[in-house]
Amino acid sequence: MKKVLAIVMSLVLVAGIVCAFASCGGSKESIVVGYTIYEPMNYLDENNELVGFDTELAKAVFENLGYEVIFTEINWDSKYTDLDSGTIDCVWNGFTANTADDDGVLRSEKVDFSYNYMENRQVVVVAKDSGIENAKDLKGKMGIAESGSAGEAYAKDFEGAKYKGFTKQTDCLLEIVADTADFAVVDAQLAKSYVGNGDYENLMIVEELSSDVEYYAIGFKKGSELTAKVNEQLEALGADGTIAALAEKYGVATTAITDFADQK
Repeated sequence: MKKVLAIVMSLVLVAGIVCAFASCGGSKESIVVGYTIYEPMNYLDENNELVGFDTELAKAVFENLGYEVIFTEINWDSKYTDLDSGTIDCVWNGFTANTADDDGVLRSEKVDFSYNYMENRQVVVVAKDSGIENAKDLKGKMGIAESGSAGEAYAKDFEGAKYKGFTKQTDCLLEIVADTADFAVVDAQLAKSYVGNGDYENLMIVEELSSDVEYYAIGFKKGSELTAKVNEQLEALGADGTIAALAEKYGVATTAITDFADQK
């Protein structure tokens, strides 16, 4: 009997060891992060790897919380549907928090937002030879922006201007390059990465037409327990210098927020 018991105990011990190495039933829970291609927040590098300020910060936050991070590219206009349906767990992609959508409803009424972690503005991008210098020059001109974005509401607010929505902010810039639209409204963070470089060399930002300061935050489904957990991590990563280091790496050091004390 003792011999049988010893064998059973040995098998239990071996099974435990195997289970530990194989993460038997204990694999990490995954978090699905919704994003769009948007340099310097989320974009593909020369090796086709997803990088960017938001990408790396999301990894740091959720790995500290014990989650496996899965990034999935979304259609920005469908972000609320994706959140509510559970297709994604959060939107972490330069999501402007302190504004209303085109329907007039505040975004904070549709989702739970984390702390604000970066400043931004909406800017107007035109061709250098467009002659556009102020709001009066936009009358009768075709303006474009990403559908469902803060830029869309801003673009529609210019008196006398026409408007058309596009799927991506980068597509909007390409329309200006192709001279198929007169001006584009995009996030300042994106504009600073593209305008004046490469294929976008002939584009410029009309500084006079920039919006007031906006703030980026991470969006979660209403009532999500993740919001408070992520806020705690933002505080920790702000205090230990991680956010500042990432901001320096991706050229957003002057707009990233590292102290969240006044947001509690």
